[in-house]
Amino acid sequence: MSSMFMKYNREPFLKIITLHSNEKFWIKKAVAQDARAQKVLYEKYAPKMLSVCRQYIKDLQFAEDVMIGGFVKVFQNIGSFQHRGSFEGWVRRIMVRESISYLRKKQFVVFDEEVFKNREVENSSNSGAWDLDYIQTQIDTLPEGYKMVFLLYAVEGYKHNEIAEMLKISEGTSKSQLYKARKMLQEKLKLNGIALSKSLGRG
Repeated sequence: MSSMFMKYNREPFLKIITLHSNEKFWIKKAVAQDARAQKVLYEKYAPKMLSVCRQYIKDLQFAEDVMIGGFVKVFQNIGSFQHRGSFEGWVRRIMVRESISYLRKKQFVVFDEEVFKNREVENSSNSGAWDLDYIQTQIDTLPEGYKMVFLLYAVEGYKHNEIAEMLKISEGTSKSQLYKARKMLQEKLKLNGIALSKSLGRG
């Protein structure tokens, strides 16, 4: 990990610098290894990216470690960002992959290879306000394989063929994990009077 990055995490942050509306300016400076530009981009996106990592990793401390490692990757590879699509989306994809890599290295993920049966869980809309912390808690209780596929599909918007390639599993396994994750979540949320809606259980 770069000494620059470690320095920012040991010392109190200075007053946050407002990010220019022309984000390309800061990205260009960061490509040239400008520490101030890296700090500006980090401070803008770190809270959102910690939330992304936390969705996959239960322990906040480990999620933060993965996020920091993710930003090291961001600044190592920022020169490859082509300004096609949002910079935030590009950073988010790195964070997702780093979270998956962490879980796989720790051998937390076991995929159930049971063949997917072509049926869908009935979706229903939620009439009340969701307690997002409660929902995240329930997602955290899913087996890691179920949770990972569910988040990649329902939250990140990846297709099954993309998930299969990313996780090195078959498309059928990806579909099976999603089906089981949605069913398990429905049962858990139903106990609290919450229905799994199309907005969360996409597809």
